[in-house]
Amino acid sequence: MSDNKEALPIVVLCGRPNVGKSTLFNRLIKSNRAITHDMPGVTRDRMEGIVRRKGLKPFEIVDTGGITLDAAANVADGPQGIRGFEAEILAQADEALSRAAAVAFVVDGKDGLLPLDEHLAAHIRRKNMPVLCVVNKVDGLEREDEQMAEFHALGFPLLAVSAEHGYQINALCEDLAAMLPEGGKEWEELEKKPGLRLCMLGRPNAGKSSLINAISGQERMIVSDVAGTTRDSVDVRFEKDGHEYVFVDTAGVRRRAKITDTVEKFSVNSAIKSTTKAGITLLVVDSDDGLSQQDKRLLDLLDKRKTPFIILLNKTDLLPRGKTEEVKKEVLEALAFCNHVPVMPVSAATGFNLGKILPLAEDIHKECAIRIPTGRLNRAMEEVLARHQPPLANRRRVKFFYLTQAESEPPTFVFFVSDAAAVPESYARYLEKSLRKMFGIKYAPMRIHFRSSHQKRSARA
Repeated sequence: MSDNKEALPIVVLCGRPNVGKSTLFNRLIKSNRAITHDMPGVTRDRMEGIVRRKGLKPFEIVDTGGITLDAAANVADGPQGIRGFEAEILAQADEALSRAAAVAFVVDGKDGLLPLDEHLAAHIRRKNMPVLCVVNKVDGLEREDEQMAEFHALGFPLLAVSAEHGYQINALCEDLAAMLPEGGKEWEELEKKPGLRLCMLGRPNAGKSSLINAISGQERMIVSDVAGTTRDSVDVRFEKDGHEYVFVDTAGVRRRAKITDTVEKFSVNSAIKSTTKAGITLLVVDSDDGLSQQDKRLLDLLDKRKTPFIILLNKTDLLPRGKTEEVKKEVLEALAFCNHVPVMPVSAATGFNLGKILPLAEDIHKECAIRIPTGRLNRAMEEVLARHQPPLANRRRVKFFYLTQAESEPPTFVFFVSDAAAVPESYARYLEKSLRKMFGIKYAPMRIHFRSSHQKRSARA
């Protein structure tokens, strides 16, 4: 485990379902990371973020799912949104509490004190750590006394806030920071390294959360046979072989026509958006089901956006002997339009090939950042043209003047030619294949552009 993982003091948001923890989490980190909805039980896995305010030392905040306990501290049935996941949600919250320096116990000022609040308060009290009772959904000073009165019985310090309207959020940050231990070093110097971000994408129940748990060595994500268990896009930080990583687990992506639940719609949009913020996307395919139409749509989306990605054929342990290569061949055939993408059979259950995923992701990330001097590019262009001249178009051969790299991530190359529209697609593919071979860009996406020009520019080394 990385020292940086524990660098910042941790505050955990705890509470029964639907008290507004996720809205509060978003307010504190100043980002709409957690999905918020009136439906109870939207949050299941815990989410982590950093609270930064001027004049205060930064601290980590952890959002947890709604906890339902009875008077004997046993898990009780929760609302429909978390039914069947209550024990896993409690385990996730308790794991976060085991690392925490303080607790923000969130209650609903409009609902008043409920038995579920009292039972959870008793559970938190047994953890023997600083607690602030955050009375949420209080919309102003004139309602504070009335809406806070009942909660004095819990014996915790109280603060009234409104996560939705921003009331007293700065005061909450100050109160939470005051509860935290003083560090021997400046917290700013100990903040987490960014790490390579890896987005898990795929259909529901493909095994994304299981892969994250297996690779990171943490029981970090709730795993269930129920499709759609993960809803938020959840960051999981860990260290492997001296490298920092951040897995982004996302909701399963189904066809739009099948999405009727508004929460699922938010989840899917968040999943797609996460691919644009990650260094590498890992597209997880259930090898037992084979490549579905939805998998092919995701392949097409990633290719059009030139997203660097790896295809992981998960659950190979469920396939009969010899079937794995058959499934891999099927996927490779479907990748004819972007055959640079690596395909790796894996198994979260047995650990098959899991040790190869991170090194491959690192290699692709390095390829994406490659910069090639203009002089070297143009020497390569001359060699490529000499090997295979451009075809004739209207009895004239397109002239290639020079080549430059416009940007990296992904590598983007611009050929300046006499007539850009006259370069056939087949020749463009030849040029891309040649550049990949000459510069060792095996797996990263690549953009090739042609621009009409009428003069040759001298290329510098």
